[in-house]
Amino acid sequence: MADGSYFVVIEGIDGAGKTSIAERLLQVLRQTHDDDVLLTQEPHDKSLVGAEIRQALKRELTLTPLELAQAFALNRSNHLKTRIEPHLQGTGRIVICDRYMLSSLVYQSRDDIGMKDVYSMNSRARVPDLTIVLRVNAVEAYHRMDQRKTSLELFENDLPTRLRKYQEGIALLRQMGHDIVEVDGNGEISDVFELVVEAMKRKKPPWLRIQQPLLLE
Repeated sequence: MADGSYFVVIEGIDGAGKTSIAERLLQVLRQTHDDDVLLTQEPHDKSLVGAEIRQALKRELTLTPLELAQAFALNRSNHLKTRIEPHLQGTGRIVICDRYMLSSLVYQSRDDIGMKDVYSMNSRARVPDLTIVLRVNAVEAYHRMDQRKTSLELFENDLPTRLRKYQEGIALLRQMGHDIVEVDGNGEISDVFELVVEAMKRKKPPWLRIQQPLLLE
């Protein structure tokens, strides 16, 4: 943020509404910052091993837990190098990322690969200026996932355990200096988005301008 750029991450369990919120945030910020705003996501399909990660998530390719954690770290490193960092060069540039390091801590850690191990694999990754975590309960998340009418991916199960691991991951990243804000994501998307905007307004640098949404579906 010191160099006049801003890197914000949207996080949460599957069904939390991350993608919808990130897309709305893109629309609102482009009202004041035009093409200086970039929306991206992880895993990033066009970065290294992105296709293999997507196959693994769809259960079309079998990777060991360690291989998958390493693949995500490599994908993130290349995503930063080729997509995120180039956009953040200069002043007034903004990147919104749908999932980032917190997701790796939650989804790639297990009994034999601790969160600190996963963090170590990603320790050189750029620290976001702000991470917004959408908190939803498991019942609401499952309901939203059912409405998608698509097959569940590899990690879209046992949401209560994921919720617990999110809290552990948030605590670890805060220890490492990450600025994380939790927002109640259980309500209607428009209400949740208002909470996200308010969180952004409290944390944003002076040059970043946010106005009320003009036309949002």
